[in-house]
Amino acid sequence: MVSTASVEANLKAAGRLIDQAADAGASLVLLPENFAVLDGGPLGQFAEIEGDSSALLQKFLSGKAREHGIHLIAGTMPMKSRPLTTTASGLSVPAPDLIADGRVRPASLVYDPRGELVARYDKMHLFDVEVDDPQARYMESRSFEPGDTVVCVPTPLGRVGLSICYDLRFPELYRRLLESGAELLTVPSAFTRVTGEAHWEVLLRARAIENQCYVLAANQGGVHNATRETYGHSMIVDPWGRVLARVEKGEGVAIASIDIAGLHELRRKMPVQAHRRL
Repeated sequence: MVSTASVEANLKAAGRLIDQAADAGASLVLLPENFAVLDGGPLGQFAEIEGDSSALLQKFLSGKAREHGIHLIAGTMPMKSRPLTTTASGLSVPAPDLIADGRVRPASLVYDPRGELVARYDKMHLFDVEVDDPQARYMESRSFEPGDTVVCVPTPLGRVGLSICYDLRFPELYRRLLESGAELLTVPSAFTRVTGEAHWEVLLRARAIENQCYVLAANQGGVHNATRETYGHSMIVDPWGRVLARVEKGEGVAIASIDIAGLHELRRKMPVQAHRRL
C-alpha cells in the first residue's frame, strides 16, 4: 500500500487489496504497518480500544475477515488501550487498561475467519533514529508506547510469529518466536526508502534462513508526503531464503503457497536449532 492521511481512502485501498488477495485464493492476508493512516497528525484521534466491535478500524477488519473466511493480520493500527489480559480460565478481563499520557500502542491485530480477534502484538522496538532523507529524524517513542510481549498464534497455515518493522533488526525476538513454535513470521512495515535500499531484503532473508521459517513482509511502498517515502518491495520469503513473491512499488498483492511439511523436512535435514551452543 501507499497509505496517506485519509483513513477513508486507506480503508478503500485496503479493502480492494484484501478482496484481490482472497479472490486469488489467499487464506491468510497481511496488511502493512500504518495501513489505516500514515502522517495524519496525532494518532490519538484515530486510536481505538481493543474489543470495541463498533470502532471503525476493528469493525472493518472483522468484517473483511468474516466476508472472505480468512485469517487477517492487520499490519498496525493505533490502540489507546493496552492488551487485554486473561484469567486462569482463559476469559479476557473486560476492563480496558487505557494509556494515560497521550501516546498509543502500534498494534498488529489478528482476526480469524469468523471475524473474531484472536491475537494482538504491540511493537516492541521503536524507531528513534536519524536517517539521511528529507524527514531526517524519526522519534516513534514520542507517539508510541512499546509493547513487551512475544506473540505467536496458531492458524491453519501454521504457527505465526508476529513482529513489526523495526523489530526486524533484533534477531533475539525471532529466536523467542521460534522457541514458541513459529513457522511463519510476519513483518508489516513502513521501512524508509533509504534504510530499505540498504537493509530490507537482506534482513528478511536472514530472518527466514536462520529461523527456517517463512517470512511475510508487507511494506508501504511509495511517496506519502513531501518528506516521507517508503521502500516497498513487499515480499514472501521461504525458509531457504528464496523470494517467492514481490511487489516492488505502489499498491499490489504478493501471494505464494506455504509448504509446512517442506519446512519441517528442511529442519529435519539441517537441524540448526539442535546444533545451537548459546
